[in-house]
Amino acid sequence: MRSILLNIDSDDGLEARFQASLDLARAFDGHVTCLQTISYDVAVPGDLYGSMIAEILPVLRENANAMREKLVARLEDEDVRWDWLQDEGPSGLLLVRRSALADVVLLGAREPAGGKRQLSGLVGHAAIHGGAPLLVMPDTVTSFMVGGTAVAGWNGSVEAARALRAALPLLRRASSVVLATVAEAKERGEFDLPPMEGAEYLSRHGIECEIVEFPLESESVARALANAAVARHASLLVMGAYGHPRAFETVFGGVTRELLVAPPLPILATH
Repeated sequence: MRSILLNIDSDDGLEARFQASLDLARAFDGHVTCLQTISYDVAVPGDLYGSMIAEILPVLRENANAMREKLVARLEDEDVRWDWLQDEGPSGLLLVRRSALADVVLLGAREPAGGKRQLSGLVGHAAIHGGAPLLVMPDTVTSFMVGGTAVAGWNGSVEAARALRAALPLLRRASSVVLATVAEAKERGEFDLPPMEGAEYLSRHGIECEIVEFPLESESVARALANAAVARHASLLVMGAYGHPRAFETVFGGVTRELLVAPPLPILATH
């Protein structure tokens, strides 16, 4: 994971993912690309000709430049390679475009101006339309432990398999790997793979794992996975994102949303 794309925004999770990007860069001798978008794709009621947006834009630029100056000063004191990209336009489009050659994209869990239960639109957009794995950081962490325990959620789906493959660089460095399956009362899908195949795939890459199955009982699949990771003091949870074939407007429900809106630990997710 040498090409690290860091989303720069004014949300509460900026410091957490800033530190995580430095930890990844040091662990993998990587390069951090800081992407700061000045997004003015907002609708102002009654502003038919965009005059209010034209007035707001200089303020947005000024705030963005002030943030850049502070973070650049900090980056210059760090022992990592980095560059800074500042662009204007739709943040989701710009992020997906820049993520095409990224090994991992660091994002916050929530909207900068949203409530504590409002999932970041960037996370959903990047998961659906981007090709790079996402590392979604909780607001509360101060670093990312590359060599800690990793728990990989496994339900045999294509999304789970892609997440496992994307996480290989981190799983190779993990002190232990748990392949966690939650026993659901559901019909198996066309592409469902048994846990043993996931374990065999990891073994081909020199990674030993423990296969653990948890009963669903009264909690959700999301809670069962999160509890399994927290109980093992894991530093990473790997999961497939948005596995249900729903319309984009409804895709924020279910396991993916419940875990990503308030992640108890860093989550590596792919679609």
